[in-house]
Amino acid sequence: MSLKRKALVDAANGRSSKRSTPAPSTPVSLDSDDEYFEGSDARSQEPSDSEQEHIRKARARLDFSSFQGTKHKQKPSIFGEKDFSWLSLKPDHENRPLWIDPNVSSGSRKGPKITLESFSPLSAQATDLLTTIAEPQSRPSYLHEYRFTEHSLYAALSVGLRGEDIIRALEKLSKTPVPETVIDFINRHTKTYGKVRLVLRNNKYFVESDERPIIDMLLKDPVIGPCKAEGTDVQVGRIQTKATVIQGTSNAKGMTQAGQGNAEMPRDDPAKENEAMIAALRDEEDEEDTYKEATSFEIAPNKRDTVAKQCLDIGYPAISEYDFANDFENATLPIDLKPSTQIRPYQEKALSKMFGNGRGKSGIIVLPCGAGKTLVGITAGCHIKKSIVVLCTSAMSSYQWANEFRKWSDIREEDIAVFSATEKKRFNGDSGVLVTTYSMITAGGKRAHDTQQMMDWVYGKEWGLMLLDEVHVVPAKMFRKVGENIRSHCKLGLTATLLREDDKITDLNFIIGPKLYEANWMELADQGHIAKVQCAEVWCPMSMEFYQEYQNASTRKQPLFYIMNPEKFRVCQYLINYHENRGDKIIVFSDNLFALKHYAENMKRAYIYGETSNYERLEILNRFQHDDRPEFSTIFLSKIGDTSLDLPEATCLIQISSHYGSRRQEAQRLGRILRAKRRNDEGFNAFFYSLVSKDTTEMAYSAKRQAFLVDQGYAFKTITHLAGMDQMDKLMYSRPEERNELLAKVLLQNETAADIEKVDDNIWSHLSGGGSSAKAKAYKLQVRRQAGLLADVSGGGTMAPMYQERRTKKSQQPDSEWFRKEARRRELAAKKRKKEKMEAEKASGRA
Repeated sequence: MSLKRKALVDAANGRSSKRSTPAPSTPVSLDSDDEYFEGSDARSQEPSDSEQEHIRKARARLDFSSFQGTKHKQKPSIFGEKDFSWLSLKPDHENRPLWIDPNVSSGSRKGPKITLESFSPLSAQATDLLTTIAEPQSRPSYLHEYRFTEHSLYAALSVGLRGEDIIRALEKLSKTPVPETVIDFINRHTKTYGKVRLVLRNNKYFVESDERPIIDMLLKDPVIGPCKAEGTDVQVGRIQTKATVIQGTSNAKGMTQAGQGNAEMPRDDPAKENEAMIAALRDEEDEEDTYKEATSFEIAPNKRDTVAKQCLDIGYPAISEYDFANDFENATLPIDLKPSTQIRPYQEKALSKMFGNGRGKSGIIVLPCGAGKTLVGITAGCHIKKSIVVLCTSAMSSYQWANEFRKWSDIREEDIAVFSATEKKRFNGDSGVLVTTYSMITAGGKRAHDTQQMMDWVYGKEWGLMLLDEVHVVPAKMFRKVGENIRSHCKLGLTATLLREDDKITDLNFIIGPKLYEANWMELADQGHIAKVQCAEVWCPMSMEFYQEYQNASTRKQPLFYIMNPEKFRVCQYLINYHENRGDKIIVFSDNLFALKHYAENMKRAYIYGETSNYERLEILNRFQHDDRPEFSTIFLSKIGDTSLDLPEATCLIQISSHYGSRRQEAQRLGRILRAKRRNDEGFNAFFYSLVSKDTTEMAYSAKRQAFLVDQGYAFKTITHLAGMDQMDKLMYSRPEERNELLAKVLLQNETAADIEKVDDNIWSHLSGGGSSAKAKAYKLQVRRQAGLLADVSGGGTMAPMYQERRTKKSQQPDSEWFRKEARRRELAAKKRKKEKMEAEKASGRA
């Protein structure tokens, strides 16, 4: 047998060739049977039938498609559990976009991981499917990772899918046959979801199911059976499942025109690709009004939580849905989107997850900052058309929400009210919109008389929809208090970052509902809905004198040295000069107040932090937005600017200090510059810089902070040297004398100077609390505590004397033009209502 043929057969049999690659030290036998003794004639000979058979078998054994679905266990793989070479590929696997991880532990709640090739021709259909049935984990440019969870499967079932539909869809898009472990996981978590529903009809709760045996089983349960309302019987009837048409879409306009008889039926909207794809997988027609038979029984009003808990314990979780179309007990709210309001395709897709079967489902919608979360909530309210309560993080946010309702919908002025520390107004009719804050609803202690009356009215009313803004910032305990006190049929949470550094974020699945939809940040940026951002991490070397003191300092004071690094100051100054010359608007963030004031004052720029007065805040923000002079093109913000701050003019963000490794804060700060820009430059039109001192713990924190944004597809460019920086003569701390002077100033500070600012996650937090808040009580204290060392107080340390003026009573009058205008508008509206009431009384008297 020839050398080449025998080597091929030996390789197929798992043996190495008798002859290896020739080398100077490789001995070769002169009598080897591998040699060609016949020269070129041997090469020209045709192989015999037996040799051809050997070649065919060897090729078959080496072909990928020949591997059977059995795991190789003879030799340990260097890839460990990630070695999937034993999976058999489909013949047309190159045309299919999904890889499915078969490693699922039996009985585990942690589902399999799915990898999507975003460059595949079928990636759009696969993305629509995966956003419906799984949760995104990481979505860089070319490979996206998703994971099944029991809550994501619940959300998929809530829009009408079944377990077999999901398996069949995965089979069509997967490169390999769907593993049995994955099929078992899907069946285990979908066979009981959706079989039991908790429905609120006519102000009464019903347990409902499409299968009569399940209702009989629940009634025999020792806990659920006694919760059945006395004097009621099991009801059997037909319920209607309506097709969903979201306001603000072309379909909604088409139906209105068709109803008027003056237009043709609209063409299919590209936004319906998701529903059309799923319907095609199920071999069904487009969604239409349907009827189905259901069995239900009424439960006592105070037994709802007991029934829901027991259903979960026995493996039949009860789904809460709001049949708002058939709710005749609660007054209808006359509200619609304005004809000029048009929602975007991804907003329509998010709302279709909430109203998939004509009923309202509670859950959470995740959209990036600047992508229109407020409009999504307003559109949901216009669709339900019942009383709406909106909970915000601050008083300023509540006024912004009220103005957004006026901007996008045709709601009447008398049907919208704001409940804050300074305004306690109710809407006039039986239904309306109330906008308030979490702190106003959940604050404990004794309340003022008018505040308590307002609270009793809120608690005693039945609300159709509860909108929860920035749902991630409130602890689970507060949400439970809100859910207990405010009775609402449907809850919708809105956020840009469904992240917490603790484990309490998972509580939202039970308190509010599952994640209904999460948008792809990079996809929205490519479509122009949000800005394209270039992210960069700038490494700033520590000067020798600062690095020595950093190593000798205590752990608590070390951050002060890497924040006040003179090289970081120079880089910040250079970037500000560079982007101001480009015409950019710049925001500089610092969680450390000592650094914030030092940077801003030395660069002669305005800054805002927790103690800045309202008038000064509004004046600075107004000049930043409307004044193009260089001195007003940059503002410095402490962490109070992380949320509830709308500055669409900002195009550049520089971060000099942060809250350790908080991923949520990094994403929220990026959101300050994510709004679509008026300037349409080629490539990137916004810039995000994170300044990090080299060889310090700040680098580890920075890597952790970037994890969420990297998973969203953002790539952080590492910059070690800024071209042209050495040629700038105006940069500070170029001379050793200046650096030593700065070091002496830092050494004089005690350890508390290295602490970050403590605020309530919003810029207007102090406006939203009641009179009995902890902050108001703190102002009355005559003694003030300050952490530090005893040596500092006794003069043995480097603590400098501190003097503080006595607090004076602040004026109760509005201290800004905006608040004065708002107060004047409310006063005129009250006078107008009073005048109309008097005229109506006179008219009735004449009659």
